[in-house]
Amino acid sequence: MGTAEEEPDWSRWQRPGPTARQRRQDVLLALLVLLTSAGMLVLINSMGAYAFGSAPSLTEQLVWTAALTLPLALRRRFPLVVLAVVGVVFIAAQVRRIGDGFMPSVALFLAIYSAGAWARDRRWARWTRIAVIVAMFAWLAVGLVWFLVEPSPFPGARGPLDPVLATVLYQVVFNLMFFLAAYFFGDLAWRSARGRAELTRRAEQLRASQEENARGAIVAERIRIARDLHDVVAHHVSVMGIQASAARRVLGTDRDLAASALHTVEETARTAISELRGLLGVLRADPRGEPDPAAGHQASPGLAELPRLAAATRAAGVEVRYGEYGQPRPVPDSVALTAYRVAQEALTNVVKHAGARTAEVRVRFLDTSLEVEVTDDGRGRAAMTAGGGFGLRGMRERVAVHGGELEAGPRRDGGFLVRASLPTRAADREELTRP
Repeated sequence: MGTAEEEPDWSRWQRPGPTARQRRQDVLLALLVLLTSAGMLVLINSMGAYAFGSAPSLTEQLVWTAALTLPLALRRRFPLVVLAVVGVVFIAAQVRRIGDGFMPSVALFLAIYSAGAWARDRRWARWTRIAVIVAMFAWLAVGLVWFLVEPSPFPGARGPLDPVLATVLYQVVFNLMFFLAAYFFGDLAWRSARGRAELTRRAEQLRASQEENARGAIVAERIRIARDLHDVVAHHVSVMGIQASAARRVLGTDRDLAASALHTVEETARTAISELRGLLGVLRADPRGEPDPAAGHQASPGLAELPRLAAATRAAGVEVRYGEYGQPRPVPDSVALTAYRVAQEALTNVVKHAGARTAEVRVRFLDTSLEVEVTDDGRGRAAMTAGGGFGLRGMRERVAVHGGELEAGPRRDGGFLVRASLPTRAADREELTRP
């Protein structure tokens, strides 16, 4: 990934338009409301139970019903336009006193709800709905004034309130709840859609972050394997090259010495192949963490292999002395591997660049750390320059992983020093004792 994407301003979020499936659903909903409204008109006209006491012809009522309901087919594509059309037709149909008042109210409710849920411009959505609601209450006020001017008798009224007052309160409260519900649930649907959009973005960001972490882990693992391959190949091939050269020079004069050198080449090659197979076993390991049943080789050499490492370097013509100091104790495998690789890289540099006659490998078990030190009597800073410094950088990175310190440089009395201090914290010791 490149630079992190800027977080959008969710207060200005615009809901995407409806999908093709949603548009088809709107058409079906409009047809359903139309058919239901037509059925209601047929029943009301058959009963003569008109909402306003009288009504125009059934054909005209059906035309008004179609004009009210068919715009709902576009309620999600053009919500504000549909609301304006339905609102105007609703009042006009009321003026004409069509027989049914319930289904037109359902159509108006859907139009107000859709404007709140789907309008992309939230300011226009708010003010358009408020304008329609105000217009509806103005029309209600006209109807109430008409009712108060010519009150109808209330022969069955038996409540504690005056029938006229009760009628006015009922109309106001009912319409207030009706319009507020349409307004509220429309906004609620829009906020729910925005919340889903936020969750979707968060999920995409999390997925992208996980992919980035996975890529980083893969890169880190590749670097680790590359270091291990460098350590294995560089050290063992250096020893093999020196021994093979020695065998070639003495092959015609001292067959026993040549045989010994070739035996060292053979043993070194076997060791290198064993470690390489171990690395390949790690690469072939099951993703769930189960080892490869075909991999029977050691993948991670540790402190126990340091004496053999010193012996292999000794066979390359450098007198290597090995010593352990302090009370030996188990250390985590990762720490032991790092100590081994540091010593291996240091001895490789001794063989290839230092021109040294002797070297010493010391392992110190301190109270809170493990220390591995390699010294030689070679060319010091000249050897460091000849080596290019890549091995030292790799050692520093290995040691830094454990929070340790690496000291590397020429010694005052000649030669070169590499000393790695690897903390062995309480947490590491607890890791060793876990079942």
